[in-house]
Amino acid sequence: MYSAGTVATVAGAMVTASFPFYLYGAWIMVGRDQDHVTWDRLVRHLWVILPGLVLNTVPVVGWMIPRLFDQFGGVAALHAFLGLQAYALLAFGLTGIVRIFQVKRDADLYEVNDPDTSLNDLHENMGAWRGRLRIGVFGYVLFWLLAYVVGVYRYYGLYVA
Repeated sequence: MYSAGTVATVAGAMVTASFPFYLYGAWIMVGRDQDHVTWDRLVRHLWVILPGLVLNTVPVVGWMIPRLFDQFGGVAALHAFLGLQAYALLAFGLTGIVRIFQVKRDADLYEVNDPDTSLNDLHENMGAWRGRLRIGVFGYVLFWLLAYVVGVYRYYGLYVA
């Protein structure tokens, strides 16, 4: 139907398009006052990074993973390892966000529309959960960047050169 080069170009474009969403989402969380994260700010951040995660995950699940074992070599293995590490750290970060959501629900604060309510005021462990979230997100972006560079190298070697 379509050549592998065409599909690789579309997949690469989708993965590349996800990066601005990650950057803007990071700016929302760390580009301002880091100590005072309100619920509205957290939700805005999640809505910004969600399209980035979709743009990245669809090509990974729909095209890259099914083809991985057919071309499993040195660079492909490195690319897969780095991508797997990125998603593992994302899962680690999600364990923090799940606890944050639980505390918000348990405190019955979904109905309270106070944009100045700090997340740290909701639970004594909120700082640790936010730390887990930050480590997971930072690790995800770091390994995503490394996997991206290796993926561009692979794309160039397979479809351009």
